[in-house]
Amino acid sequence: MRLNELDERIVHALAGDARRSYADIGAEVGLSAPAVKRRVDRLRAEGAITGFTVRVDPAALGWATEGFIEIYCRRHTTPEAIRRGLSRYPEVVSASTVTGDADAIAQIFASDMRHFERVLEQIAGEPYVERTKSVLVLSPLLRRYGNGAPR
Repeated sequence: MRLNELDERIVHALAGDARRSYADIGAEVGLSAPAVKRRVDRLRAEGAITGFTVRVDPAALGWATEGFIEIYCRRHTTPEAIRRGLSRYPEVVSASTVTGDADAIAQIFASDMRHFERVLEQIAGEPYVERTKSVLVLSPLLRRYGNGAPR
């Protein structure tokens, strides 16, 4: 599904601050609050908007270490098997299949280096994993959180 320009502006406004009122968004995009609500309800029903969330600094939750694990899988491992396996780890905050040598990459938040190492060892021990390669984040340079399509 591709959003029209007006729906895209509404989504951008919500992505910037999901707590904004429909009246505030309506004033920005030229619609009444009820019209914005109807559009948001429709976008939710169609699956374009999948939910509303809050962004929290990982360090505030005790996650001081961030890294990525490249996962190299055994033959005939499906993306669903990888997703199922990784979903058991609360430290995995995102995971995707990728191009290149690795089959998938997982973003990990851990409380410290030992915790990260434990998670890495557990993931490496999954039956579908042949080997892993990890990198640690020194400093996050840029994070964008669902602000819609590039303009």
